[in-house]
Amino acid sequence: MRTVTLTYPMPPETAAQWAQPQVAALGQFDGLHRGHASVIHSAVALARKEEVPAAVITFHPHPKDVMGKGDYEGYLTPQPDKQELLFDMGVDILYIIEFNEQLSRVSPQNFVAGMLLPLQISTAVVGFDFRFGYRGEGDTDTLRELGQGVMKVETAPPFLLDGVKVSSSGIRKSLQQGNITLANSWFGRNYHLRGTVSHGEKRGRTIGFPTANLRLDDPFVVPAKGVYAVKAFYKDQALCGVMNVGVKPTFHEGVIAPSFEVHLFDFEGDLYDQELKVELVAYIRPERKFDSIGALIAQIGADAETAKGLLETNS
Repeated sequence: MRTVTLTYPMPPETAAQWAQPQVAALGQFDGLHRGHASVIHSAVALARKEEVPAAVITFHPHPKDVMGKGDYEGYLTPQPDKQELLFDMGVDILYIIEFNEQLSRVSPQNFVAGMLLPLQISTAVVGFDFRFGYRGEGDTDTLRELGQGVMKVETAPPFLLDGVKVSSSGIRKSLQQGNITLANSWFGRNYHLRGTVSHGEKRGRTIGFPTANLRLDDPFVVPAKGVYAVKAFYKDQALCGVMNVGVKPTFHEGVIAPSFEVHLFDFEGDLYDQELKVELVAYIRPERKFDSIGALIAQIGADAETAKGLLETNS
């Protein structure tokens, strides 16, 4: 998969380099959940049928991040993870349009004329609720009209699970409420965090449960504070464990920023400065303050046993 960064206005030489008949899925695709995947799979299938490249056109940073509006609180799927997933989905070209305040003010007409038509997009595939251009003034009908008969538009229907439309906002809400089961179902995979193991307080090893303190590589959506059964991926190893997301109230007061501490079962080694991908498989319990270190140790042991059972069930 080739990854191409585009800016608005697009220089003529850039358009000349990448212009070719191609089918493109167009959208923000934050999360790449099952609804987004249905749009992209439709584009890839159509591209294969027409024997042209399958492309995805998306935006970075997230428009809500740039504009400081809405319920945006981090990425469900940061750009590096999005690229990895799109590659696995059979996408040939990923166009990442740099989103900034200037682009936010571009009209639907100018966006199509300046970004899509110069690339010779033969068919744009979008979700049923797709909006674009200044203040979201453009919709699928607008896109079809502006395509001037040169660019066709295919609209994917809403993706429903149990009669409910799968959405990024719904996934965010589920994660923040600790409903990891629903979030994972809507994702079509386990939600994960990715980061580098850094030096923490090293308290875990003194109580018999050494932990890897994860410093997130990107501004992920932070799930509800609590304890999770997790699968961690380190190099070519898949490791089971338990993770605490929170502020460790037994030891601290007044802390706001959460930490991410992973205790891995049956692992010995130095993980400092190594990257870990940690999948959240199941939510065990909310974080709480304990009256004593002994009570905390007992609970961590119980959490570990619960996690082992949950991970075996979900394997």
